[in-house]
Parts: sequence; structure tokens; C-alpha cells
Amino acid sequence: MIALLLAPLAAAGMTAPAPPSTSVGLHQWRQLAGKRLRADKVVEDSRCPMNARCVWAGRTTVKVTLRDGARSRTANVTLGEAIPFAGGRLALVSVSPERMAGAQPRRPAPYRFTFQFRRD
Repeated sequence: MIALLLAPLAAAGMTAPAPPSTSVGLHQWRQLAGKRLRADKVVEDSRCPMNARCVWAGRTTVKVTLRDGARSRTANVTLGEAIPFAGGRLALVSVSPERMAGAQPRRPAPYRFTFQFRRD
């Protein structure tokens, strides 16, 4: 019976909702799935510039402060990887702006990090 009710959704190409995500700048707090996080500092940003060809894609690692109720801890999160947190997994899914090879602007755009939380 339930399968009959869900069949029109599947036929319409509907998928499960995406896990919650949020974007945050350096030193800003954001809510994510009832938890709080702050991007404290960029530990590493060796991403390949978008206007270059690289042998290695590089990586970005951000130190974050995580709060779940009264519990607080810091952790390093690397782009494309997830860490365990509060009964789920926290992943850094994007970093902006893209790096550019060559002359750099006098005032580069501030970093923005997008994090995603998936329950286990």
C-alpha cells in the first residue's frame, strides 16, 4: 500500500531531501541541524588555482569550534572529508572564493565555507 502511494513521487523524479547545510565566514557562528559551528582559521589552502593546470588538486583545511548543547570542541575539517560530530558527520563541502594564479587583488574576497551535517 505504501509503495503505491510513493510510486508517483518516484516516477516524478523526486529524491530524498539534501542534508542540512550552512555557509559561514571566518570567525562567524552559524546554526546547523541544532548545533553551532564557527570557522576559526584556515589551517591550509593549497587548492589548485582555477586558471591553472595542476598535478594535484590540493586541499583546504579549516579549524572549527563545534558546540552541541554545553559540549564544545575544536577540530580540523578538510574539504571533501567528514568528521564525527554529535551523532552524525560534519563535512566541509565547498570553499570560496576560488584561488587564482597570477596577480592577486589588493583586498581578496573573504573566505566562505559551506558545511553539511548528516545524521548517522
